[in-house]
Amino acid sequence: MAFSWAKTNTEIFFPNWPGHSLLSYVLALLLVFLLSVFVEWLSHVRLIKSNTDSVMAGILQTSMYALRVAVAYLVMLAIMSFDGGVFLSAVGGYTFGFLVFGSQMFRKWRVGDYQEPSDLPPLNC
Repeated sequence: MAFSWAKTNTEIFFPNWPGHSLLSYVLALLLVFLLSVFVEWLSHVRLIKSNTDSVMAGILQTSMYALRVAVAYLVMLAIMSFDGGVFLSAVGGYTFGFLVFGSQMFRKWRVGDYQEPSDLPPLNC
């Protein structure tokens, strides 16, 4: 197996998808990019309020974790198509997602300040 750059014979998620058209291929790359951004958002979001019942908070946290793992595995399966464009789209999505949701660029706090952690533990490869 080796990476290829031929968009005409790439299959992602389903047989014969995205097909042989350039528009379908670009839409598939956009989907992989958005799925990667979504994983980063789930990794850094704070949805559970402090006054939430502990049982409900545990169920919500577990559901968010399951969704994050499922979407991350979908991105991994897309990368296993060994298409260079899909790989770059996934890396670009994770990078953009971290820039927006995980980096200090859009936050008001600084490194030394107290920050509330996200609802989920860090995503480890």
